[in-house]
Amino acid sequence: MVTFNTNLQKFEKQGEKTGWTYIVVPATIANQIKPNTRTTYRVRGKLDNYPIKQVALLPMGDGDYIIPINDAMRKGIRKEEGASVEVSLEIDTDEFKISEDLLVCLEDEPKALEFFNSLPPGHQRYFSNWIEGVKSIEIKSKRISQAVWGLSKGMDFGAIIRHFKGKI
Repeated sequence: MVTFNTNLQKFEKQGEKTGWTYIVVPATIANQIKPNTRTTYRVRGKLDNYPIKQVALLPMGDGDYIIPINDAMRKGIRKEEGASVEVSLEIDTDEFKISEDLLVCLEDEPKALEFFNSLPPGHQRYFSNWIEGVKSIEIKSKRISQAVWGLSKGMDFGAIIRHFKGKI
C-alpha cells in the first residue's frame, strides 16, 4: 500500500467535472500502485481513517490521476476543499458486485437485461451505486423501476436520470 499526503481540491470550470471535489494522485504514486498504466483503474485504501474501495483513479492526461471525492467520503473524513488528507492506496482487484435487487428485476425484462449487459462495467456501476445508495426501500424500488424501464428503451444512465428529473 502506498501512503502520501495531499490536499482536497475543487474544480472551478472543468466541463463535466465543474464543482467536483477531488485529490490528485501524482504520476509517481500512481505508477507505484499499477506500473505503466495510463487508463482508469480501481483502488482501495483509506482517506485519513475512512475506508474506501472500488474507487476510480481517473487519468488527467499529464500522467497524474485524480480521485473524485464524493459527499459520503467528505462526510467520512469531515473535511472540505483545502484540507490536508493522508491517503493510502492499493490496486483493488475485487470484482464489483452489481445490485442483486436490480439483477432480479432485470431477469423479468429480457430486453432491459440485454441492454444492461451490453454496457461497459463502469456504466453498470452507475446504476448499481445509484440504487444501493439509498436506505429507503420505497426510493430503492422507484429507482429500480426507473432503471428497468429506461434500459428496456435502450437509455443509458444519464438519459434515464434526465427523463425522470422533476417527475414523481
